[in-house]
Amino acid sequence: MSDKSAKGLLPQGVDRANFDQAIAKFRNLLGAENVLVEEQQLVPYQKVMMSTEDANHAPSAAVTATTVEQVQGVVKICNEHKIPIWTISTGRNFGYGSAAPVQRGQVILDLKKMNKILEVDPDLGTALVEPGVTYQQLYDYLQEHNYPLMLSFSAPSAIAGPLGNTMDRGVGYTPYGEHFMMQCGMEVVLANGDVYRTGMGGVEGNNAWQVFKWGYGPTLDGMFTQANYGICTKMGFWLMPKPPVMMPLEFQFPKETDIADIVEFIRPLRIAQIIPNSVVIAGTVWEAAAAGARRSDYIKEPGHTPESVLEQVRKDKNLGAWNVYACLYGTQEQVDVNFKIVDGAFKALGRGRLLTQKEAGNTQPFKYRSEMMMGIPNLQEFGLYNWRGGGGSMWFAPVSQARGSECDKQYALAKSILNKHGLDYAGEFIVGWRDMHHVIDVLYDRTNEEETRRADACFNELLDEFEKRGYAVYRVNTRFQDRVAQSYGTVKRKLEHTLKRALDPNNILAPGKSGIDLNNKF
Repeated sequence: MSDKSAKGLLPQGVDRANFDQAIAKFRNLLGAENVLVEEQQLVPYQKVMMSTEDANHAPSAAVTATTVEQVQGVVKICNEHKIPIWTISTGRNFGYGSAAPVQRGQVILDLKKMNKILEVDPDLGTALVEPGVTYQQLYDYLQEHNYPLMLSFSAPSAIAGPLGNTMDRGVGYTPYGEHFMMQCGMEVVLANGDVYRTGMGGVEGNNAWQVFKWGYGPTLDGMFTQANYGICTKMGFWLMPKPPVMMPLEFQFPKETDIADIVEFIRPLRIAQIIPNSVVIAGTVWEAAAAGARRSDYIKEPGHTPESVLEQVRKDKNLGAWNVYACLYGTQEQVDVNFKIVDGAFKALGRGRLLTQKEAGNTQPFKYRSEMMMGIPNLQEFGLYNWRGGGGSMWFAPVSQARGSECDKQYALAKSILNKHGLDYAGEFIVGWRDMHHVIDVLYDRTNEEETRRADACFNELLDEFEKRGYAVYRVNTRFQDRVAQSYGTVKRKLEHTLKRALDPNNILAPGKSGIDLNNKF
């Protein structure tokens, strides 16, 4: 290796001779151009937005594979030399750790070149894709072939991918927004190199792999999500038939104290599927930043933004304290009937403002919210990172019941902790069928060491205080994964480690992901 290679960084427990032998075998298997060891080559894999130095999550090397057989070959080499690998698909996991490995020195296995759309069935509404396929790529494919199907995706969506997002159990904004629920069939390379297909995928000649998730015997798809038991190289999922009419709606509410009543208004409509998509209840900072606002346009002083300033932001950007987005789908007759029901429930509240496409037009953030609910990918939500600037972002995502009282408590607690540490509440509630995902972006200036320390203390306190009240997050960035695993108890962790020992005795697949690492003591 040249003296420009990752400053001599090695994976934990691996000596130089062993590492060099593995690198030579990777080059022989994949081609020298697909084995990256020099500092400049590794820059895209080590930029994080978390409250820690980039070096703490720096990889020792990165390799790119293009076939399942190559992934099997990589796994074989890793077993021979005890090389830990961190697998990414598109690597765009902003707010949750980006492309960097969970532990310093792990080798990145980058699957972005495995980017084939293997099949789309326009009649059954199914797709089968490789890890590197992006939402924009799949959207363009559907448009090119004029298939009457639509996507569900996270935000910002265009550069993210359906396989990676689903494996991390991400959510979207259409009626198919529970992405893992819509997944159907995985191909997984196990730590020993075997290729396992879930559901009907193991039956030779069977054509029901993307339509029947369960197969026979234990259903193991979920075991591979947010885990390190295998490498997913293909995934099937369902696509929603594109309805003839889609009607995006926005409800603006003037006061922060309206949150409890908003949730009570929305929940019965969601459970009854009058509103069939995941409803977003977004706060001022989130929507203002997405619409282009910067904190520095209003205030230069450090610390959290005063309420008087936020009120001015709302006036300038035509926002409520809470901004609620929903969409109605179906024929014109169905949409008309459901709108009458929704409008009646809204009017019964006696407050707020209802906007349709007619009133809102192409203004932001209504435009990008509407596009997400209608399956059109965009990058608008990157505006969040301009609110404070400085590249610091960590998503805190506790889950609760979809009850107004729960959201009221969570909002008050989160805002008080963020403001205590001189940071702003930038958050949204996402109403599932019966659950509430509360997604908060802890935004801070990562170029400011003092603010970075405050952000780190803030995130720790959020985890601690929410856990004391029985709340836990459903995803977290790589800096805090072991800490979050503690929230779920030792029985769960023991079971996860039992599976790890059985499936990956050499501990080569992403050790540390979700707190699962054979070297861990708990």
